[in-house]
This record gives sequence, C-alpha cells and structure tokens, in this order.
Amino acid sequence: MCEGKNEGWLESWKPAIYMVLVQIFTTGMILLSKVVISDGMFVFALLTHRSLFGALIILPFALFFEGDAWKKLELKSCCWISLNAILGYAIPMGLYYYGLYDTTSSYSVIFLNIIPIATYILALIFRMEKLGLCSLLGNMRILGTLGCFGGTFLVTLYKGKVFHWHAIIREHQEVVHKSVSNENQLRGTLLLVGSCFAFACWYLLQSKVLKVYPYKYWSSMMTCLLGGIQTGVVGIILKRDLKSWHLGYDLQLLTIIYSGAFSTAAKYSLNSYAVEKRGASYPPMFNALSLIFTTFLAFLFLGDDLTIGSILGTIVIIGGLYLFLWGKSQDVRHGNIRKSRSDNTIEDRAAV
Repeated sequence: MCEGKNEGWLESWKPAIYMVLVQIFTTGMILLSKVVISDGMFVFALLTHRSLFGALIILPFALFFEGDAWKKLELKSCCWISLNAILGYAIPMGLYYYGLYDTTSSYSVIFLNIIPIATYILALIFRMEKLGLCSLLGNMRILGTLGCFGGTFLVTLYKGKVFHWHAIIREHQEVVHKSVSNENQLRGTLLLVGSCFAFACWYLLQSKVLKVYPYKYWSSMMTCLLGGIQTGVVGIILKRDLKSWHLGYDLQLLTIIYSGAFSTAAKYSLNSYAVEKRGASYPPMFNALSLIFTTFLAFLFLGDDLTIGSILGTIVIIGGLYLFLWGKSQDVRHGNIRKSRSDNTIEDRAAV
C-alpha cells in the first residue's frame, strides 16, 4: 500500500522535478555560452554543433524506447516538426545568443521570465487555457504569473546596493565585461525579447506536434536534427570561413557537448513530457528558477554584479512560482477527480 502511494507521489511530481533539471541545464548553458561567445566563437557554429550533437544523443533512446516509430513519420508530421525546430531552436536560440553577447548572463536570463506571460496569454487567446477569474485556482495562477512578472521587473528596474566579487574564471572576466560595455544594450534587449516570444510560440506548438506525432524521443531527435541543419545553412550563408567552424579541445568543445547533451537533448525530451502531462503553460513557469541560479552563479564565476534588487526579485519570483504551481496542481487533481467520476457514471449506466 505504501509503495503504491510513493509511486503515485513520485509520478505526480515528475513534471516538476524534470522542469527543475531543465533550468539547471539551462543555467550551465548560459554561463558556458556567454564565455565562449565573448571569446569570439561564431554563434551559428555553436548552434549547429550543439543541435546535431543533441540529435546524436537522443537517437539511442528513440531506438530503444520507441523502436521503429520513425516509420510512422508522414509528410504532415515532418512539416510540423520542421516548424517546431524553427520556432523552438533556430529563431529563439539565434536571437538569444546574440542578445547574450550584447548583455550579461545574469541580465539575459531575466528575459526568460517573459516566456510564461507570453505563453499564458497566447494559450488564453487560442483557448488552450481558461482564465478562471471566478475560481480560487484560476486566481492563484494569475497571481503567480503576475508575481513572476513583477519579480522580473524588480530585478530589472531596481538595483540598490551593489555587491562585487572577483570572478573565479578570471581569465575570461575582462573580455566578458569588455564585450558588454562596447555593444548596444538596447539591441541586446530587443533580441532577447524577440527570443522569448518565439519560445512562447514553441511551447504552444509542442501540444500540436505531440498530437500529430506522439513519439517524444523521435520527435525530439528530429527537432534537433532539423534545427542543426537550419542553423547550419544560415551560418554558411553568413560566414564561410572554415576557421569559424573549427573546434579545438577547449572550452568551446565542452560547451557544445554540455549544451547538446543537457540543454538540447534532455531539455526537449523533458519539456515534451511536461507539456503532455501538464499543458503548454506549465514548463515556462519554471524559467524563474534559472534566473535565480544564473544570477548567483554568474556572480561567483563570471564576476557579474549582484544587487539588492536581484535578491528581492528572486524572493518575489519564488513566491509567484509557488502560487502558480499550487493552483495548477490543484486544477489537475480536481480535473482527474471529475474525469474519474464521469467514467464511473458511464460504467454504471452501461451496467444498467
């Protein structure tokens, strides 16, 4: 009996655990990418290599867990997966990396918290979510969303006392801060906003892709493969110099391996699972955690400034995230109860 209860508890918390892992992977990707991009690595070379490596990582899992499901790929499925790769990888990651170059890692991660707002609004417009103003659970979700949004604004607009730290990665500290000070902060901000709205569209698209082709591993593998091809074509058009595509046994290679394995392969697979279990607006609510992780780790490793505003903002964001997740979990539980009662009623009628 206890074992069954533990399994039920673990199953209900799986989406949340997976999304926390995704944010940890994202944090590592942002910090590593900021260093290598500031050191001069070509953005589209990074995008292409990490995506193709991610596809290679997912392929064995697809073959093992979903067998020959690739044979069920149709032209319609390929078109949707290709669009999924454009909106979920090529466009948002390209914009994000260039925005990351113009700003700092702790600043760029703030804009990931626009994604839940944009996703929730788009989900309401396309009737994938209900507003629920007249219900307590609906109001909790709204308050949680506003809390995350307000916390993000607090981090962005209020600085307060600034804490400085000598970066652990000292050899990269000077070049990172130099790239930020010499580039256009406004341009970087606009690129980051564009990236966030592209990601919001992608989260909604995930639901459609899973309906058309309900094989998470093969879908994720194809998304990575097509995303790598798309960014590779754009990269070749922009820069044909072979030196821009060359990889050595250094931090660039480590960044590609890490990003491909964790921030691409694992991220797409875990996000697909969460969207299937909790809906399109669920995964982006966890983006607030990457703000917390990145802000403090960038302070320690890269020497980004830590402010009172960022500390207060993270507290507000954690509170907002808790409210949203509580409302969402209760909504899912009540929905399962209603479905169970409905199924029992149908069975009773059938018995009669």
